[in-house]
Amino acid sequence: MSAAEIDRTLMRLAHEIVERNSGIDQVALVGIRRRGVPLAERLAARIEQTVKKKVLVATIDVTLYRDDLSTVAPQPVVKTKDLGVAVDGRTLILVDDVLYTGRTIRASMNALFSYGRPARVHLCVLIDRGWRELPIEANYVGRNVQTAANEIIEVRLQEVDSEERVLLVEKVDD
Repeated sequence: MSAAEIDRTLMRLAHEIVERNSGIDQVALVGIRRRGVPLAERLAARIEQTVKKKVLVATIDVTLYRDDLSTVAPQPVVKTKDLGVAVDGRTLILVDDVLYTGRTIRASMNALFSYGRPARVHLCVLIDRGWRELPIEANYVGRNVQTAANEIIEVRLQEVDSEERVLLVEKVDD
């Protein structure tokens, strides 16, 4: 995906979020650190352009040490801090760049519920690449990309990577 395609996709997702939630009064976007955060902020800006209302945006930091699971911990390390938005009774939309196994989303949901009881939790991803290990599906998907086991989706965003594009690359064996 090019920068223009990412932008168009985010605009479409913003419209879907507004339509499916009958507005945004009880909605907050929660970006999953790292690339989910700028995506959530961009979605909020596009929603604000559409409905002329401020959208609440929060960040959740779930660091997943896949290579270190045996030495760090058997589960993702969740760094807790105040979300900055009231969770109880609100529709929270988790935002991430790529949905793959579902483990990062599961850890994020576990962390969200430590802050309170949302009315609903939805998931918005830029790319769904399949290969789920858990029964987790996104409510809002920018693009579905069928991948092979030896392929990786790389999302590069200006805010994090100083460039803007999505690539399908082949995994290099170590």
